[in-house]
Amino acid sequence: MSQTFLPTEWLKQLSDPYAVLGIPVTADEKKILARYHVLAKLLHPDRYTNNDSLEKELGTAIFTCLVNPAYEQLKNKHKRQDILESLRSEAIAWKKKSLYLQSAVAKQMMAMSAQQADSFYQQAIATYAEAQYKSPRKCHQVTKQIITLNLAYLSLQKSEPLILEVNPPVKPKGNPQPVEPQEREITSGEKASVHPAVINYAPRHYQRGLQYTKQGQWAIAVQELRDAIKLEPSNSDYYALLGFVYLRQSFLGMAKVYMRQALKLNPQQELALKYAKYLKIDCMDNLDPPSLAKAIGIAAILSKFVTKLEANLSQVLKSR
Repeated sequence: MSQTFLPTEWLKQLSDPYAVLGIPVTADEKKILARYHVLAKLLHPDRYTNNDSLEKELGTAIFTCLVNPAYEQLKNKHKRQDILESLRSEAIAWKKKSLYLQSAVAKQMMAMSAQQADSFYQQAIATYAEAQYKSPRKCHQVTKQIITLNLAYLSLQKSEPLILEVNPPVKPKGNPQPVEPQEREITSGEKASVHPAVINYAPRHYQRGLQYTKQGQWAIAVQELRDAIKLEPSNSDYYALLGFVYLRQSFLGMAKVYMRQALKLNPQQELALKYAKYLKIDCMDNLDPPSLAKAIGIAAILSKFVTKLEANLSQVLKSR
């Protein structure tokens, strides 16, 4: 089926490929690919009965002319950045015109705090995505709602993301990096033995976490920094930045756990020292819980019950 079978209005939705796929604008490569595979099965011709040929043709056209092009755009990192910049600009204009008043869901989210809006947004996208392509005839209306939701979410993000002055991560002592085997001449008849060097991906996760932090994309930053800590659990910089991310989300308990651990690993860690007083961390007090895992586990449980922001954190951070 050619794309002429789809209304022009449907094709215009490709300006927001995130909405076409039914994923949040914070989605990474894995989530994008996973959603694409879900839609490939959902819109496959074999899913429809022989008695519903129109539905089958429409599903095929949607996958060919909407889903595939959207995925092609988002699977490329540079294109994703361009798309997000374009959507951010559109969101600013959308907010200035108060167009969010036309959508009850967007209006509701615009009245929330940044933390509440982020949680609400993720849940709303998941709900819309579940219903989006159950009926190809109705998918256009659901996609429109996701586009509006994306604009509302992006309009709540700071136009000038927080820029952190964070030093490059310091490699902990006593944890030498693997050394590549030296090359030597291979004698006749001797088989070459290849021993590829082990790559430490922790700094990569840290750098990505830092970039997401600058963009205010807290959920992704948390995941990247947790991955960095799993791979390199003795690096104070990773704990300090993760503590800062939790602080920005007003999870003071979790922020304190990670900042304290950063100072235990490195009493001179600058970022942790900067916020130690605000978090009431006594830098001379070496409180040592039975294990970091236990402390983090307790903090994670407590964070689930956080229902409102603590004392005006944003004002405190701006004054520093």
